[in-house]
Amino acid sequence: MKLSGKEKLAYGLGAVGKDMVYMLSSGYILYYYQDLLGVDAWIMGVILMAARVFDAFNDPIMGVIVAKTRTKWGKFRPWLLIGTLLNAVILYFMFAAPPALNGGGLVAYAAIFYILWGVTYTMMDIPYWSMIPAFTEGGKERENLTTLARTAAGVGSALITVGTILAVQMLGGGNEVQGFKVFALIIAILFIVFIVFTCVSIKEKSTVDMETSSVGEMFKALIRNDQAMTVVISIVLINCALYITSNLVIYFFKYDFGGSTWYNDYTLFTAFGGGIQILSMMIFFPLLRRFMDSLKVFYVSFGLAIAGYGILLVLMLLGVNSLYVLLVPAFLVFAAFGMLTVLTTVFLANTVDYGQWKTGHRDESVIFSMQTFVVKLASGVAALIASVALTIGHIGGAEEGDAAVQAAASSLVVLRMTMTVLPIIGMLIAIIYFRKKFILTESKVTEIAKELKTNDQ
Repeated sequence: MKLSGKEKLAYGLGAVGKDMVYMLSSGYILYYYQDLLGVDAWIMGVILMAARVFDAFNDPIMGVIVAKTRTKWGKFRPWLLIGTLLNAVILYFMFAAPPALNGGGLVAYAAIFYILWGVTYTMMDIPYWSMIPAFTEGGKERENLTTLARTAAGVGSALITVGTILAVQMLGGGNEVQGFKVFALIIAILFIVFIVFTCVSIKEKSTVDMETSSVGEMFKALIRNDQAMTVVISIVLINCALYITSNLVIYFFKYDFGGSTWYNDYTLFTAFGGGIQILSMMIFFPLLRRFMDSLKVFYVSFGLAIAGYGILLVLMLLGVNSLYVLLVPAFLVFAAFGMLTVLTTVFLANTVDYGQWKTGHRDESVIFSMQTFVVKLASGVAALIASVALTIGHIGGAEEGDAAVQAAASSLVVLRMTMTVLPIIGMLIAIIYFRKKFILTESKVTEIAKELKTNDQ
C-alpha cells in the first residue's frame, strides 16, 4: 500500500522541526557563547568536540535500545516522541544561560547542556530516520520519501539560517542574548508540535524481526558492512566542509566584509543560500536524475562544490566587496550540498539491504545511529576547526551593537583560508575515497533487493 499524502506531509514536517532545532544548535551555539557571552573560542571548540566523542558511545547504545523496543505503538515512535520532548526543553535552557554566570560556571553550564542536547537529539533522530526502511518499500518509494524528508529538512535548516539573526534582533529589541532566549523557546514549541503530528500520522507498516546484539557485536556488524562505512566516512568529510563554512560565515560578514550593513548582507546571503539549497533538492536533483544516475549526480555535485569554494577564495583574495558577486560561488556551493545531502541519505538507506544481503542481519537502527553520530561528529570537528581559526586570528567578542567591526589583515587571511581551502581539501579526499570504495550502483541495489525478496518467500 502506497504512502498517503498525509503520511508524507507528517514525515516531512517532522524533518522541518528537527532540522530547525539542529541548525539552531550547530549553527549558532559557538556564536552565542563565544561572541555574545565571552567564552574563549578554543574552550567552546573543546566542549563541542568532547560532546561528539561522548556521542560515539551514546549513539550506538541508542540504536540497540531502539532495535530492542517492542510496544503497541511500534519501536520507533515512542522514542521519537520522548526524545523530542526532552530535546526541546534542553534547547531552551542551552540558549537561556543565567546572566549571573561567568567564568568557569558559564563554561560548565555550556558543556552540561550541550552534551544533554546531543544525547536527547540522538534519542529522537535515530528512530526518525530508521523508520524509512520500516514503512516504505525499497526502490523508488524509499528514494522519493528520502528526497522529500531531506528537502523538508533543508527547509527547516534554511529557515533557521536565514531568519535567526533577524528574529533575535527583533525579539530581543537589539539585545541578542535575550533574543536568542525567546527565539529558542519558539523553535522548541514548533519542534514538539511538528513531531507530535508525525507520531500520530505515521504507522510502521512492516515490522522487521531483528536479532539484537550487544554494542560490541553491533560495531562489528557495521565494520563488516563496508558500504555503510564508506558512506558514513564520506558524510563526515562532506559535512565538515559545510559546517566549517556555516560556523564562520557570520564572522566573515561581521569582521571581514564589514561595514554598517553587514547584518543585512549576512541575511541576504544566507537567504539566497538557503533558497538555492532547497531548490537543489526539489528541482535540480530530480532534473539531473532524468539524465543521469544517482552516482553521476553525486560526482557532479562534488565538482560544483569545489568550483564554488575555489571561486570564493579568488574573490576574497581580490578583495571583492560586492554581495551580488559573492552569490555566484554561493550558488554553486549551496546547490551542491543540497543534492549531496539527499544522495548520502539514499546511499545509506541502500546499505541496510546490502548489510542484510551480506551478513544476514538487518541493522537499520545501528546504521542510522551512525549517521546521527557522524553528522554530529562533523559538526564537532568543524566547530573545533572554526574555534581554532577564531583564536589564532583573534576574531570575535565585539561589543553588542558594534555593527561595523573590521578585523586585522592577518586575521582575515586566517578566516578566508579556513573557510575555503580546508573545505576543498576535505571534499577532494571524500570524492577520491568514495569513488574507490563504493559499489552500490542502481543495478546492484535492484539485484540485492530481488535476491532478498526471493529469500523471504
